[in-house]
Amino acid sequence: MPPGPTDHGPAGGEVEPRQRLHPLSPVLQGAKSLVVVIAGLSWSTLSRVGFGWFAVLVAVLALGATVLAVVSWYNTGYHIVGRELRVHEGLLWRRTRAIPLERLQAVEVVRPLLAQLTGLAELRLEVVGGGKTEAPLAYLSVADAARLRQRLLTVAAGMPGTEVGDAAVPPAAGAPADGSGPVARPGDGEPAGRPLHAVTNTDLLVSQLLTPQAFLLPVGVAFVVAQFLSEGSWSFIAVASTLTAMAGVLLQPVRRVLDDWNFRLARESDRLRIHNGLLETRMQTVPLERVQTVGVTWPLLWRMKGWLRLRLEVAGYSGGEADDRNRPDRLLPVGDLDVGTAIVDEVLAGVRLTALPLTPPPTRARWLRPLSARVLGAGLHERVFAVRSGLLTRQLALVPYARIQSVRVVQGPAQRRLRLATVHVDTAGGSGAAAHDRDLAEAWTLAAELTARAHAARRAG
Repeated sequence: MPPGPTDHGPAGGEVEPRQRLHPLSPVLQGAKSLVVVIAGLSWSTLSRVGFGWFAVLVAVLALGATVLAVVSWYNTGYHIVGRELRVHEGLLWRRTRAIPLERLQAVEVVRPLLAQLTGLAELRLEVVGGGKTEAPLAYLSVADAARLRQRLLTVAAGMPGTEVGDAAVPPAAGAPADGSGPVARPGDGEPAGRPLHAVTNTDLLVSQLLTPQAFLLPVGVAFVVAQFLSEGSWSFIAVASTLTAMAGVLLQPVRRVLDDWNFRLARESDRLRIHNGLLETRMQTVPLERVQTVGVTWPLLWRMKGWLRLRLEVAGYSGGEADDRNRPDRLLPVGDLDVGTAIVDEVLAGVRLTALPLTPPPTRARWLRPLSARVLGAGLHERVFAVRSGLLTRQLALVPYARIQSVRVVQGPAQRRLRLATVHVDTAGGSGAAAHDRDLAEAWTLAAELTARAHAARRAG
């Protein structure tokens, strides 16, 4: 990777030279611009000017976009200064972003389809309080992205071996200091560290067939065929609307299959390594200390096979992204109870899904929730606050006491008449958990105990 100009530190001393992105980055950016240009030019433009002039127009616009991408690449650079990652960018207005690495929440290496074809990768960072993904470095070689990710995490953890000007990359956490023993090579497609679980693609496909969308699709097809037989003709609008409706129904399960293809989970010291994706592969690194909540879900149709799904809530990960696929919340796309219990024990040591002290709300809560009151539950485990809810889709939320930011007791008008209340637990990630319709006296006692345990856990930590 070609170095850029040398910067000076705050005290005027020399720091490591600024690094540029991969030389093929403008080509990929130009290819993306070409797709946008072609999509933006309508068919009416093609019919008016003809194919020849249309091709010339596309070529000129694509060339202009590529030139801008080359100039932008020349002016873009990054380097680590102290405990900051500094990113320099801009065409007319130059700007420098300094990202404190102690605020680093998660790092992921993303490889869209074009990047996979060219052997490149994009590095994305998530920091505390960020409204969006910070410092998306697109593009680096896969090896450079893996090395930079390891170095950023090491500097963020305050470990020695990656001080300013040190070009050497420290061994991965848990690897022998002398370099012996098996160590995952950057770019080999395997998450580093100790493997925890790999989801088979067959289970992934079956799990998405056991969804309401897949079950409703034959009903929709039968309805359309019945309409055709009754009317005896097809129109373009009818065909287009039918295909659009089917695509909309199938979009979510198909996207989940593409996103979670070849899902692998590994543990490296105090971090989780997650690898998934088919058309766009992702390698995410999530520090366990940033995990705010672990969510367990049992979809209705999955219960016949004893399957569940695990998700994480990570503090500071941008919730403003339009595409929730950017969130590092996948812990287990599909698996049985034994696998889920083992993975939860890795994230929250000592917590077993089959041994949680869950107690139901009082019987009078059925006046408010006649169907779902019997599945509600809440309890105080030694390490976490556990809440169970959901009738058709069972859900379980596990909140470590050290991650609790605030505790609220809320009463609605109907709850006041029945002397019930809901205890809300808020975390830095935003969702938290809520124990619905508890006895009023129990709710206040529970809130006080949660507050005390949260304070004690933070002092101990």
